[in-house]
Amino acid sequence: MSSVLLWGAAGLATLYLAVFCYRGVSWPKTGIKTASVLLLAGNALWLGGSNWLIGALVFCALGDFLLSREDDRSFLAGVGAFALGHLGFIVLFLGQPDTQFTRILQMPQVLFTAGFVILAVIMVRILWPRAGDLVLAVVAYIPIICGMGIAALTLPFGAQWGWLLPGALLFVLSDFVLAMERFVLPVEASLRRFTPFVVWFTYWTAQFSLLKALI
Repeated sequence: MSSVLLWGAAGLATLYLAVFCYRGVSWPKTGIKTASVLLLAGNALWLGGSNWLIGALVFCALGDFLLSREDDRSFLAGVGAFALGHLGFIVLFLGQPDTQFTRILQMPQVLFTAGFVILAVIMVRILWPRAGDLVLAVVAYIPIICGMGIAALTLPFGAQWGWLLPGALLFVLSDFVLAMERFVLPVEASLRRFTPFVVWFTYWTAQFSLLKALI
C-alpha cells in the first residue's frame, strides 16, 4: 500500500508538471496538485510517521489547494496554510533526539545559516514595496520558511538525514521563485515560460525528500 501511495503521488506530480503547472485555473489542476501531496501525507500515515509530519504535509496540501485558485484571498489563506506546515516541520526537526542547536554555528552549517538569514533580508527588501495588500502576510512568511531551513541544520548531515537539507533547500528555492514570479517579474518576462516548472519540480521534490528523511 505504501508503494501504491508513493507511486500515485509521483504520477500525479509528474502529470501536473507536464500538463497543468503552466495552465490557468481549473478544478482538474487544483485536484491533481492537491492530491499529489495528500498522497504523500497518506504514505506517512500508513508508515506510522509522526503526527507532526502528517499534519505538515496536510497543511501544505491545503496550501496547494488554495494557491491554485490564484486570487488574492485564496493566496493569503494559502500562505497561512503553508506557514502552519513549515511550523510543523520546524517542531518536528527540533524534536528529534539527535538535534543540536549548536550545529548551526559550526562549519559548514554556519554558512547555510548565514545564507538563510541573508536571503530573508533580501526577500523582505525586494517584496516590501511590491507585495501590495499582501505585504504583511508575505513578509511574515519569510522568516518562517527560512527558519525551517535553519531548523534542518540542527540535525547531522548524512545517514538518515541525508534527504533533509536538500529537501529544505529545495523548499526555500521553490518559494523564492514563486515570490519572484508573482510579485517581481513583469507579465511579459520570458522567464515566466520556465518558472511554473521550476516552482513545481523543486516544491514537490522537497516534500518527497522531507518525507524520505523523516520516515
